[in-house]
Amino acid sequence: MKKYIYFKQNPGDPAPLEKSVFHKVRFHEIDAMKIVWHGHYVAMCEDARMALGDAVGLGYGDFYKRGILLPVRQMHLDYLAPLCYGHTYEVKARLFYSEAVRLNVDFTILDEAQHVMARGYSVQLLTDKNQQVLFERPPFYEEICQAWKAGKIKLP
Repeated sequence: MKKYIYFKQNPGDPAPLEKSVFHKVRFHEIDAMKIVWHGHYVAMCEDARMALGDAVGLGYGDFYKRGILLPVRQMHLDYLAPLCYGHTYEVKARLFYSEAVRLNVDFTILDEAQHVMARGYSVQLLTDKNQQVLFERPPFYEEICQAWKAGKIKLP
C-alpha cells in the first residue's frame, strides 16, 4: 500500500480520488518579495478541492442542496519553495476515504518541472444548516462512498 504524508489508509480502503487544476501566477498574487503571497496558496488548494468535489458529486452545491454545510476544521500547508510571477503550476487534490463523516483532502502544488513547491491538507466536517455536526453519512454521500469502495468511480 502506498504511503501518504498526511492521511493514513487502512487495509481495504480504496485509493484516493485525485484531480488536478492548472494555473499561471498572476501579477496581483505576488508580494513585495516578488513571490506568491502565502495566503493565496489556500485559494489554490480550494480551487483543486472544488474541481475534485464537483467531478465526483461531492461539491459544495451537492451538499448544500441537501441542507449540509462543509466547514473547514483543519487546514495545514508546508511551503517548500516559492512560486513566482508567470510560473505555471499544478495543484493536485486527493480525497481520502474515511469511515468518519468528514472530507480528508491533501494537496500538492507542483511547478512546471513537477518539483513540489508546497503541500498540505484540509479536513472538513459535515454539519446541518444549524451547524450541528453530523455523525452519520447522508444517504447520497454514503452511496458515493460505496461506489468508491467498489471501484466504480472513475475520474477523467
